[in-house]
Amino acid sequence: MKITIETPLPGQEDEIIVRCTALDEGLMRLIYALKTQQDKMMGYVEDKIVKLEPGEVFYFESVDNKVFAYTDKGVYEVRRKLYEIEEEYGHMDFLRISKSSIVNIAKIAYLKPIFNGRFEAKLKNDEKIIISRQYIPELKKKLGI
Repeated sequence: MKITIETPLPGQEDEIIVRCTALDEGLMRLIYALKTQQDKMMGYVEDKIVKLEPGEVFYFESVDNKVFAYTDKGVYEVRRKLYEIEEEYGHMDFLRISKSSIVNIAKIAYLKPIFNGRFEAKLKNDEKIIISRQYIPELKKKLGI
């Protein structure tokens, strides 16, 4: 693998170009790592503003017109709509699982089918969330099952 670093001209935006014959898993992890370094969001709790790493978020949930991010460190309000989060982080491991939730599929410990065609996902923090049946096909596609 060849790595070239060039300094951009004044006024030009920083840019990373990946040239490869095949996009393998290692390259995908590298791209994901680069994206997560850039994609940060702000979380609000009480009177504090906290920088959140998207990879630390287990899931987002909309409750009473507010969106919350659930992490190991706590629950934070994020001042974005779910559709904005879905658009911005959909290229990563985030997937809509209901009208009110988006999950980080990298944080799923296991899936279990339950009644009415829905699934229950147990997350690595031992929380359980329900995946609506209309989102199951996209989940299976993203997981490769």
